[in-house]
Amino acid sequence: MYLPYWLLPILAAPFIGSFLGVVVRRLPEGRRIATGRSACDHCGAILGVRDLVPLASWAWNRGRCRHCGARLGLFFPAIELMALLVACAAASVDVAAGEGIARLAVDCALGWILLALAWIDAEHFLLPDVITLPLLAAGLAVTAWEAPELLPDRALGAAIGYVLFRGIAYLYRRWRGREGLGEGDAKLLAAAGAWLGAAALAWVILGAAAAGLLGAGVAVLAGRRLDAGTALPFGACLALAFFVLRLAGLAGFDLSPD
Repeated sequence: MYLPYWLLPILAAPFIGSFLGVVVRRLPEGRRIATGRSACDHCGAILGVRDLVPLASWAWNRGRCRHCGARLGLFFPAIELMALLVACAAASVDVAAGEGIARLAVDCALGWILLALAWIDAEHFLLPDVITLPLLAAGLAVTAWEAPELLPDRALGAAIGYVLFRGIAYLYRRWRGREGLGEGDAKLLAAAGAWLGAAALAWVILGAAAAGLLGAGVAVLAGRRLDAGTALPFGACLALAFFVLRLAGLAGFDLSPD
């Protein structure tokens, strides 16, 4: 039976999300990503195939370990659903634009990588070099494949993004006496420049700021007290704006200056 090409990443997305969950849990702690067969964190029982089907196993076992009955939490089904949402968003934009499987695969991969970065930053205020630096290089490589004439602009965007945020971080540290933007944020903005170009950086920063304000508003409504010293995971906001603008550029949104 013939399957439309856009359905393939959607079917794969929950499995990708399950792998991203392992990355998010293990990478910040310095643990190896591949450590043999999966086991229950509570009782240590080795998990079989029936325990590892994304979304379905969690739902079938009602969010509990089949062996010991311990609650498994919402983390894995949540990240699996988010990976599915990323694939659906990329597929809807790419198909509407008449793009093929290659562009869709790139957009899904970008979205999934940014999802992992956003989740790690939200939990640990960390953007690992092992992800951000290859993402920057990948942006230049994808540009060389998609539109090689834009490579100088994308390289300039990467340089401006890094220098801009490192400069802001330096000035903030001199002014307030503490860190404001981490180096990981600068590397992620550099990656955005490599993928989107120099002119798009302002939109990325504006979108990230809007996402940050929205997140802060939600936190306040949820009862969390915020003040001038409250740390917010700005890298997660950058990742969201980065992905949205990648898709928006394909959908016809003008990222160039007036």
